[in-house]
Amino acid sequence: MADTLARPSRRGVAVAVVLAGLLLALSALFPWAGIDARLEVLGAGVSQDVRGVDDPFGVYTLVAGLAAAALGVAGLLRGRLMTALAALPGVAAAVLLVMYVADPRGIADRVSVDLGVLSIEPGLRLGWFAALAAALAVTALALLALTRPHTPR
Repeated sequence: MADTLARPSRRGVAVAVVLAGLLLALSALFPWAGIDARLEVLGAGVSQDVRGVDDPFGVYTLVAGLAAAALGVAGLLRGRLMTALAALPGVAAAVLLVMYVADPRGIADRVSVDLGVLSIEPGLRLGWFAALAAALAVTALALLALTRPHTPR
């Protein structure tokens, strides 16, 4: 009895994939990066944020999240193999998120400047981390759909 409670059902995994895919798509709408400028003399600062969908990588991540959610819904209707296919957009989104950080065309924006009085620093925002966590969750949950449920004797 305890073993059957520990194993997730096929429908439960598919619903979890749908929710993780929607979270991945939603996280593309949140800020992924930003630049903070601080003037030490005044003790004040200015911040500029960049949302995920402001960059092509963010738009592709949004599409990957919607595709993962759609495959999760198809898994509810057709079976666990459709749910397992959601691992493909999950992995693609994780790769896109890493490419977003490593993109060389924005390297000038990522240089930190500290003049003592004025400091300018780029940084990642919470939305990027949420998108990465959701992409990894989609991938793990989709692969979990490949495990066979335990049938009691």
